[in-house]
Amino acid sequence: MCCATVLVCAVLITPSPAQTTDPNLPDSPSHVAQYGIDPNSPEARKVTWKGVPRDFLHDQKMIWLFPGQLAKGRHWVPTAAIVGGTAGLIIADKHIMPYFRAHQKNLDDINDTFDTMITTGEVVLIPAALLVGGYARHDDYAVSTAILAGEAYADSAVVDLAIKAVSRRKRPVDVPPGQPFTDTFFDGGKSPFRGSAFPSGHAAGAFSVATVMANRYRSHKWVPFVMYGFATAVSCSRITTLAHFPSDVFLGAALGYTITKFDTLQPR
Repeated sequence: MCCATVLVCAVLITPSPAQTTDPNLPDSPSHVAQYGIDPNSPEARKVTWKGVPRDFLHDQKMIWLFPGQLAKGRHWVPTAAIVGGTAGLIIADKHIMPYFRAHQKNLDDINDTFDTMITTGEVVLIPAALLVGGYARHDDYAVSTAILAGEAYADSAVVDLAIKAVSRRKRPVDVPPGQPFTDTFFDGGKSPFRGSAFPSGHAAGAFSVATVMANRYRSHKWVPFVMYGFATAVSCSRITTLAHFPSDVFLGAALGYTITKFDTLQPR
């Protein structure tokens, strides 16, 4: 978990381009200018704890009314890409997973590093550490970013659990040795909290937090690379540990990114 804390500290301490080019910028409260963010962009939005319930309900309304946008002929290309990519990987899952099951012992060291609890803790620790650091430095922008990251995580989690409840897909690790990875849907238990693999909640959560950080701190050129790299590593680890199929991870990552980018981060 220390890597998440180091990342947040680096974000808070590293001067942005705006800071290095204009030493007269105030330290507080002009954090939008400090981080080189256009005041009129969605990323400049200030968020408060008081507004979280309203914003969360607004997000959920937009998410579940999305089919109406498709009916109006909007967003068909990205939707088709996500659906097509997921469908293609579902077909490929049964051919991919035998490789990871056969080589699981060779991946023990990597899998120990990306243990379920460790990766969950690291994803959650990023906004938590940013929140603490923001309050300590009286940095309203950092506090707003941390709240947005939590909101994005919750937004994607609701959709993830809803799909899990319907799909009830068996996890790869629950497929008996020697048995094929087929007929895994509608066979993973009745609860979305146990045994349902589709889509990956870890991938959705990691990419939702990463997308908030990458967009809000994009003036630090390294932040998007590190955050999306971290989210990708967390997501891929779910395959090597046999917790998820590739299609689970792909859809989870797509949900985390799209919900955050085109809903949570949008202006109110």
